[in-house]
Amino acid sequence: MGLSNLGIFHTIIGVMAIGAALTSFVKFGKINLAELSGKIYFYGTLITSLTALGISKHGGFNPGHVFSLFIVILVVIASYLFYKRKGNNKARYFENFLLSFSLFLSLLPTVNETLTRVPIGQPLAKDVADPVIVKTLLTLFVLFVGGSIYQFIMQRKINNNPPAI
Repeated sequence: MGLSNLGIFHTIIGVMAIGAALTSFVKFGKINLAELSGKIYFYGTLITSLTALGISKHGGFNPGHVFSLFIVILVVIASYLFYKRKGNNKARYFENFLLSFSLFLSLLPTVNETLTRVPIGQPLAKDVADPVIVKTLLTLFVLFVGGSIYQFIMQRKINNNPPAI
C-alpha cells in the first residue's frame, strides 16, 4: 500500500480515534469528552492530525496540511469549551458541533485514502471524483447534518431540564 512507518502509525491512531468517536456516539449520542471514548477521540485526533503534517504524497506543505491544522483547532476549542466552560449550557451546543464537525472532516481524507487503496491491487475507486467516493461522502454529510440536529435537540432537552441535585 506504499505507507511509510509514520503513515502506518498515523493510520492506526486515526482508526482508533474514529472507532472511539463512533463508540461515544452510540453510547452517549455525542463525542463525550468526559468518557474514555471521548478522550481517546480527542487525543487520537490530535496525534493523527499532527502526524499528517509529516505525510505528503506531493511533497511540501499542501492543503491537506492546512486541513489537519483546522481539525486540531476544532478539537482544541471543543476541549476548551468542555473543560473551561462547564457551567455554560450554551457552550455544549458549540462543543458538540465542533467535535462532530472535526469527525466529519477527518472522514473526508479517510474515505478517499481507503477507497483508492483497498482492496490492494484492485481499489474500489480510481480517484477523488469516483462516484463511490462522492456517494460515500454525500452519505456521511447527510449523517453529519442529521446527527448535528439530533445533538442540538438532545442538548436543548438537557439545558431545559437540568438534573436534580
